[in-house]
Amino acid sequence: MAKRARPANAHPAEEAQERIAVDKTPDSDWQTRGLPLPSTNPATNLLIADIVLRGASTLFRKGVEQRVARAGSQHEGAAQELLDGRTLITTLALYGASKLATRSVPGLMIVTGGLALKTLYDRGKARQRRLAQKPRGD
Repeated sequence: MAKRARPANAHPAEEAQERIAVDKTPDSDWQTRGLPLPSTNPATNLLIADIVLRGASTLFRKGVEQRVARAGSQHEGAAQELLDGRTLITTLALYGASKLATRSVPGLMIVTGGLALKTLYDRGKARQRRLAQKPRGD
C-alpha cells in the first residue's frame, strides 16, 4: 500500500478511518500477509482461534490429568475416582490458583510456594505412616 500525502487540513482520526475502510475491501491483501485466515473479519478469526486453542488446551489438560492420576494410584478405579470426585470448591480453587499464577510473578511464587509446602507436608505424613507401620525391634 503506497503512502499518500496527507492534506494539511486532514484530521488524524479521519485518516485512520480511511485506512480501515481501505483495509476492509474484499481485494485487500489479508491472505498474503502470512497465515491464511478463514475470514476477512479479524474478530471472527480471533474467535475461531480462541475456540480452537481452548479446545486443544482442554484436551491436553485432561490427558495429562488422567496420566498423572493413573501413575499415582494403585489401580484404575482409584484414578478415575480421584478425577470424578472433584467438588465445585476444588474446581474453583484450581481455577483461581491457575489465574493467580499466570497473571504475575508474585502470584506464581505464591502458588509455587504453596504447592511445595503441600508436597513436603504429604511426604512428611507418608514418612510418619511408614515409621508407624514398621515393627520395632525392642
